[in-house]
Amino acid sequence: EKPWHLGLVPPGGSPFEWEILAVHEMEEAAEPAGIAQLVQAQRVLQRYLDKTVVWVRVRWAIFAVLLVLFAARVYMKQGFFVVSYGLGIYMLNLFINFLSPAVDPETEETSLPVKESTEYRPFTRKLPEFKFWWSGARATAVALGMTFIPFFDLPVYWPILLAYFILLLVLTMKDRVKHMIKHKYVPFNFGKQTYGELSKVKVPGEKNDK
Repeated sequence: EKPWHLGLVPPGGSPFEWEILAVHEMEEAAEPAGIAQLVQAQRVLQRYLDKTVVWVRVRWAIFAVLLVLFAARVYMKQGFFVVSYGLGIYMLNLFINFLSPAVDPETEETSLPVKESTEYRPFTRKLPEFKFWWSGARATAVALGMTFIPFFDLPVYWPILLAYFILLLVLTMKDRVKHMIKHKYVPFNFGKQTYGELSKVKVPGEKNDK
């Protein structure tokens, strides 16, 4: 009897479906065991991450705890300032992308509403909230782990790093605020136009409660 992938199709499946399954199994068999396990672990992790999308407050609370633990670790060791500087620069880059629109209005004029009469369109971020959280939490966890390795405790005069980071923060945020003012957009949902009142159905003869 010939194997199913050589011509014998088991009941309950079309030849095309079994062909795809055969290719899948051949690819998995060709992968080394270590890579296959790594891919499987990534799939499991992604499945659990997808379940946390709706837990916004819990996710950011975990992020805050990681930051507090990292700050406490740096304070107690009085070191790892280069690691802190690298983490700060990375966080600043994430925050700027979080505040930036997905499409630059300077290259596409219709990407953002520029006046009140313009049809309302929700703000689309260059870096979504979930990716912002996941990238920041992952980077903080890695930086926290690096504080347990003496090799990363490089000698440096930390006030210079702090002054340079503050200067970079001020200049970057100033440029971003100018960009918001120029194109008249706010990267937050506070005060956004809603249509809740317009969607309410008024019953004739109904009196307003005062």
